[in-house]
Amino acid sequence: MKTRVTEMLGIEYPILCGGMMRLAYPRLCAAISNAGGLGNLTAGNFQSKEELAEAIGKTRKMTNKPFWVNVTLFPAIGIGEDRYREYFETIAAERVAAVEISGTPLDKFDSGVHLKRLKDAGVKLFHKVGSVRHAKHAEKAGYDGVIAAGVEEGGHPLNDNVATTVLTPRIAESVGIPVVTTGGIADGRGLAAALCLGAEGVMMASRFICTEECEVHPAVQKELIERQEFETVLYGNSIGLQGRALLNDSIRKVLEIEARGGGLDEIIPHIAGALGPEIWEGGKIDAGSINVGQSIGMIHQVVPVRELLDTMVREAKEIISQRGACFE
Repeated sequence: MKTRVTEMLGIEYPILCGGMMRLAYPRLCAAISNAGGLGNLTAGNFQSKEELAEAIGKTRKMTNKPFWVNVTLFPAIGIGEDRYREYFETIAAERVAAVEISGTPLDKFDSGVHLKRLKDAGVKLFHKVGSVRHAKHAEKAGYDGVIAAGVEEGGHPLNDNVATTVLTPRIAESVGIPVVTTGGIADGRGLAAALCLGAEGVMMASRFICTEECEVHPAVQKELIERQEFETVLYGNSIGLQGRALLNDSIRKVLEIEARGGGLDEIIPHIAGALGPEIWEGGKIDAGSINVGQSIGMIHQVVPVRELLDTMVREAKEIISQRGACFE
């Protein structure tokens, strides 16, 4: 399944893993790359450039295939500018295949020096965007591709609230660089739809939680399988920090605080990243925010990564072939 994205990144399948705090470590990253996709190491999981470099080294021992690193330039996750600089210096020095940037555009951080450093090192740059205007900015700034993130995605979708099915073709018709779609993608039907909408690949995160190689408590996987597509909610608009998360006790509390006009100080304890170990390692579903997307409604079982990717591509090819035959 060849697209401009697979050709650019040197991968077999146009399936990319998105940033996953507390989850995107070497084992999962290598498994995705070995299966033909593009695995992800999430920089925020590592406390120093040495830790990130060590993770890159571990991943390379498990795969000789390309993978990328996510860097979320977002002050709310508690990483200072010095740490970000260390991340970019390490990624450039290690000549990782690509970087997934979300939050602040890289050309607007540190006067754009890291954008040039990464491009000079041969690292491909993709920015996750939720609007046509941001996609155009990324193209003008020199990014190699953009990720069209629909409001269905988990994490922090742009508060323009445009759905994947509209955002993808709008961005694809507005820029010349390759477009990857994310938000509501979990199977071969989503891959086929994304390609038909003008994307040249898909990015997933929530779906990869329910794989055998993801280092997560089984209670979390069980919860996601049992939940439906309507059981995630948008929160945080009152504090200028929109997010989408699984509806649990913590998020219900956040919604209550917002409804009565409470502020950031009251909300942060319920969504703080420090709660991550209790959730992902301890299996405490109501301990904090679980940032997953509406695609959880299409997750029905835990499978090996290779089976997931092979099945998605086979299904997508069959769907595209069958639909094409219907109109001949």
